[in-house]
Amino acid sequence: MRRFDVLRTKHDRCESSVCSIMIYLLLQVLVFAGPASCCGAQEYRTSLGQCCPECHEGTVVVRDCTVDSGTRCGPCETGTFMNRPNGMTKCFSCTSCDPGLGLLTRQRCSATSDSVCGVLDGFFCRTQSETGCSLAEKHSACQHGQRIKQAGTSRNDTVCEDCQGGSFSPDGVSCSPWT
Repeated sequence: MRRFDVLRTKHDRCESSVCSIMIYLLLQVLVFAGPASCCGAQEYRTSLGQCCPECHEGTVVVRDCTVDSGTRCGPCETGTFMNRPNGMTKCFSCTSCDPGLGLLTRQRCSATSDSVCGVLDGFFCRTQSETGCSLAEKHSACQHGQRIKQAGTSRNDTVCEDCQGGSFSPDGVSCSPWT
């Protein structure tokens, strides 16, 4: 056997080993990941790979199902909620509408829905989210020599404009002619 043939045979064995390992790993992925899609639409997969019925809104899993019993669900505690069917073990924390940040509670948190925050008078919503306003900011005050062109709302900041020539604004609210 020529030296080239010996090297080629070793290379072929090496490629064959790599191929075998790749096929083995692929089969492992298919065996362990494949069944993940077998759970039904209203089921969840446990850490042991078993499919169990989901808990309803307002509840979470206390104990996974067994061969003899269904999923045991418990209610969300005060200050928490679950707004969808689930296989989770903890409810979500309710959003806090902190008055110190210019927020007020429009809708209180319940077992099935989060709080909805609005803004206090004198503030506008800087960041809107699915739970209402998540970031409020105090309305801007117009400077001396300016007037309020458009008053601030819960959605928009105050719009200021400079007083025209021949007028002034000592308080930043409205312009008055020089007399």
